[in-house]
Amino acid sequence: MSVKQASRTLIERYKQQYPLLWNIVLIAAIILVLAVAAHLVMQVGTRHGARRRVPDFTGLRLDEAQRVAHKNRLRLYVNDSLFVPAYEGGVVLDQLPEGGVEVKPGRTIYLTINSFREKRVPVPYVAGRSLRQAKNMLEIAGLEIAELIYRPDIATNYVLEEFCERKQVLEDSKIEAGIGSGVTLYVGAEPGNDATVVPMLVGFSLKQAKSRLWELGLNVGRIGFDEGINLLNQRDACVYIQSPAAERTVTLGTRVDLRLTLDRKKVEEQIELAEKAAKALAAERLRAEQERADSAAAAAALQEATDATTEPATDGFRYDNEGFFD
Repeated sequence: MSVKQASRTLIERYKQQYPLLWNIVLIAAIILVLAVAAHLVMQVGTRHGARRRVPDFTGLRLDEAQRVAHKNRLRLYVNDSLFVPAYEGGVVLDQLPEGGVEVKPGRTIYLTINSFREKRVPVPYVAGRSLRQAKNMLEIAGLEIAELIYRPDIATNYVLEEFCERKQVLEDSKIEAGIGSGVTLYVGAEPGNDATVVPMLVGFSLKQAKSRLWELGLNVGRIGFDEGINLLNQRDACVYIQSPAAERTVTLGTRVDLRLTLDRKKVEEQIELAEKAAKALAAERLRAEQERADSAAAAAALQEATDATTEPATDGFRYDNEGFFD
């Protein structure tokens, strides 16, 4: 009997004597084979061990970036565009992942390119609306407020007139402006009712800070950026210094200066300091308002008492237009 035949005889004997054990061993062997096969398929499918260093596409024209990507077995997808006059149209401004990062072959790189021309949008007519409504309408249209100019009027914080690129915007106007352009609003302010409180802006992005200032009837003053901030990463920067400080009472239309940074640690430190200062200023403002209210109430009470003691006596006589009678 050959070795092969002996092995078959032995297997048959075990199958007959230990059927349960045989089935368990068979199932375990099948699971093991499937696991090894799945692992091998996954290795091939995910290109395990295959890495590509992402090239730096910024500054390249889109067609050139496509050639470089194809050479490195990467895919490009344009998901955003900006208009920066300093760059040519079609030039890559930003990418994700950044250049130098290692990725697997076939990875999609998302690009932001420079538009070939400035996108223009219709300017909405906002005169006659509240400042908050006007601000929202402009932001939805892709525009912003260039300046708030206040004029004496009984309707505080209502838009009286609207100008864009030195042209007055009327209800039937069909004016267009470059996206992101500013619109000048002339707004009413009742004399004696022209004060507002500076909001807390530390920790806000520039876009958020601007929106908050306009909402409260304040103008954006000088904007400063820490070193390393440019048009592309500006959206990630946060305010860490503002002047005037939060909770100060100012006149409508006051300009608030801002300073921004990309340093999150610096922002967090300034938030803590700004919140403490804002609480102190708020308490001081409330105390001053209470003192003024108490003074006004005391003056009114004194005037009322004075009026009561100085009423003219009639000594029993009744006067009319023709003289007096007993």
